[in-house]
Amino acid sequence: MIEPQEEGCRHIDRVLDTDYVQNLGDLTLILLRDKRDRAAREETKLSYLRRLLHARIDIVRAEQQRRSLGSQQRLVDQLAAILSENAVSSASRSDRHQHLAPPGADECLHQAEELIGNSNFTDVGALSNQELVEVLDTYVEEEVNVSTRRRRVQQVVDAINAEIAARYARGTASVDELLARERTSINPTEADWENQRQPNISTE
Repeated sequence: MIEPQEEGCRHIDRVLDTDYVQNLGDLTLILLRDKRDRAAREETKLSYLRRLLHARIDIVRAEQQRRSLGSQQRLVDQLAAILSENAVSSASRSDRHQHLAPPGADECLHQAEELIGNSNFTDVGALSNQELVEVLDTYVEEEVNVSTRRRRVQQVVDAINAEIAARYARGTASVDELLARERTSINPTEADWENQRQPNISTE
């Protein structure tokens, strides 16, 4: 399995840590939304990596089919149709907004290419039948791993959204907090989250 880059790994591990969604009721609405947005960015990157893997899986399978049928048509001549079909099917498999190329897209592409030693995925015609099988197995295994992490991140996003929605339903969400953030461009830090968890001790 491809390990995320150090910075990316730190972000995804933080989001998937069980502590990330603990004590959500103690956080301000601003901090809740910030945590939700951080998790959503990780989901977007995982979704993009997953689509890259789907495209490579489809290409390898198309090459295997071409060989089994004895077709003389070059795979490169079919790439546009293969990738177009992949884009449509990937979008239909998800009910969430799909970004074509999110921040961190280059890192996702690098991770996908590392799976076959940085080979150009359009050069599958140069691989032996056994190498095609091995490459396909690698891509499929990684797609399962990425999809699993993606579903876990989606659960985190859903949990935070549920807390936000509950506050609006109870009438306890403060619109003034959100407006203040927009005016001052507040960017909550880990220290802000820690401060939210500290008891409010009076000095009087």
